[in-house]
Amino acid sequence: QVQLKESGGGLVQAGESLRVSCLASGSIFSTNDMGWYRQAPGKQRELVAAITSSGSTNYADSVKGRFTISRDNAKNTVYLQMNNLKPEDSDVYYCYLRNSWGTRWGQGTQVTVSS
Repeated sequence: QVQLKESGGGLVQAGESLRVSCLASGSIFSTNDMGWYRQAPGKQRELVAAITSSGSTNYADSVKGRFTISRDNAKNTVYLQMNNLKPEDSDVYYCYLRNSWGTRWGQGTQVTVSS
């Protein structure tokens, strides 16, 4: 089984930066897509950023220019650097890994941005 461990969430003030990480372990195929979704209570789940094994990225319009996704394939880790955070960025961020066998999710890490 694939296991995803997220870390780096916390409480920050508006305008500050935060980096969340996701470490994958278990039966991992070399070719996979990884990324981050976020969801606040009572709101829709939103794809924040995604990255392929080759490094191609995709971002939600709301975070373009502020967030950067990257990955270290040797460590099976994906990162999300979040700069100039806004209160509307506050929610639970979930890491995912998708390969030919399906999609696996992390437990989520809380990001709270105060004004």
